[in-house]
Amino acid sequence: MSNLIDVAALEGRLGDDGLRVLDVRFDLADPAAGRAAYDAGHLPGAIYLHLDDDLSGRTAPDGRGGRHPLPDPQALAARLGALGVGAAHEVVAYDDGGGAIAARAWWLLRWIGHPRVRVLDGGFAAWRAAGGAVDAAAPSYPPATLEARPDPAMVVDADWVRAHLGEAGTTLVDARAPERYRGTHEPIDPVAGHVPGAVNLPYADNLVGGRFAAAEALRRRFAPVAAADTVVVYCGSGVTAAHDALAMEEAGLGLPRLYAGSWSDWCSRDDVPVARADEPA
Repeated sequence: MSNLIDVAALEGRLGDDGLRVLDVRFDLADPAAGRAAYDAGHLPGAIYLHLDDDLSGRTAPDGRGGRHPLPDPQALAARLGALGVGAAHEVVAYDDGGGAIAARAWWLLRWIGHPRVRVLDGGFAAWRAAGGAVDAAAPSYPPATLEARPDPAMVVDADWVRAHLGEAGTTLVDARAPERYRGTHEPIDPVAGHVPGAVNLPYADNLVGGRFAAAEALRRRFAPVAAADTVVVYCGSGVTAAHDALAMEEAGLGLPRLYAGSWSDWCSRDDVPVARADEPA
């Protein structure tokens, strides 16, 4: 099953009781904006999930773990179950940011052991452009059972990354914008730069006209890391790195591991190296 679904295919499935749609629109600059957009109009039957409140855990005062640490898997499964998402449901997530937040939801569901999840390619913009209906009513579904069986092999932490720096066969992929990777512009984190040795493959370049590029184009894009035995993706806080993970899956390259804390965790530590601009790794 593809990790993506297009508007036409989803439109034909709306109303199917075996489907649950997640609206995960979110604005980092205005955390209330996503919910407001949902209340103003969303795909019929869609359930709203908030990046900070539902798709992330609590941040630590010292910054360890990053700005968007992974949620407790049991709490996430319980939250989804309470909203009516069960083990038997196929899930589709969408946002209005090129799939950045939807990919996070996709990855989290995969992580807790629910593989039947896809991202709406093109998101809310594609839905509206195609004349798709919107609804302002929040749905109510009967509670469902969703058990969390998190896969530890999908995740690494800072200690793992530090222990494997420079190791043959292990490649790090930085999904942030080039200027953040180089350390020439850092608008969010207190330290600029990247993990030494990381390859910069910005998540935004997975898209063409707001949709994911074709599988062959994605294979060419990720060719520099395709031969690695282990690929680890990271970004600023572990959110947009999931976009690169989804793109690699679509390219047929397999699912990389995620450094969940990402740069916001790495740069909170004083015992790890940092690379900037064109400094040698």
